[in-house]
Amino acid sequence: MNKKKEVLEAILKQGILPLFYNDKVDESVALVRTLYKAGVRVFEFTNRGDKAEDVFKELLSVRDREMSGLYLGIGTIKNSREAALFIDMGADFIVSPIINPEVATLVNEAGLLWIPGCMTPTEIYRAQEYDAALIKLFPANILGPGFMSAIKDLFKGQLFIPTGGVDIEINNLKSWFEAGVCAVGMGSKLIDPKQIDGLEEKTVLALDLIRQAKQK
Repeated sequence: MNKKKEVLEAILKQGILPLFYNDKVDESVALVRTLYKAGVRVFEFTNRGDKAEDVFKELLSVRDREMSGLYLGIGTIKNSREAALFIDMGADFIVSPIINPEVATLVNEAGLLWIPGCMTPTEIYRAQEYDAALIKLFPANILGPGFMSAIKDLFKGQLFIPTGGVDIEINNLKSWFEAGVCAVGMGSKLIDPKQIDGLEEKTVLALDLIRQAKQK
């Protein structure tokens, strides 16, 4: 199985893609260790600060030593320079807030999963032209489950993951999965990048609610 398929299947199985940015290496490592202990096996670190490269490099190193079976991706990748940098570092997948054909080409050539952010049917169609196996609906709190329900028949077979404003609450989660998404992205609703207390319990709860929400 290739890396692209492995990561995609891991996201589908987990049903949630946790994400955060923290510019402190030690705090970021502690957060990811906690997520891993709670059962997370796919995680996105976002490229949203000057220290992203240094932190991500250390996360990969610690992962290789301690956290078997964890896939680490990098998010907020907007151009080919960023994509090439993190691909060379060893990112397992790339998440973008936009559709940049150069990024798509680089990620596809590397045999990795590219998850672009889309907000309109036209953007979704463009993402499909660049072989986006999984598309991020962003911002999810603006689009809502109704948007997913309205477009799913237009894009049969396409996998979607809403990100931005998804709540750790069974009715909210069920509304998304019933609308047709395959997983949800979750940042600040799950993770306070400066606070580790309670994160393990909160993550265990989120994973359990996701399992419930996915049941038909």
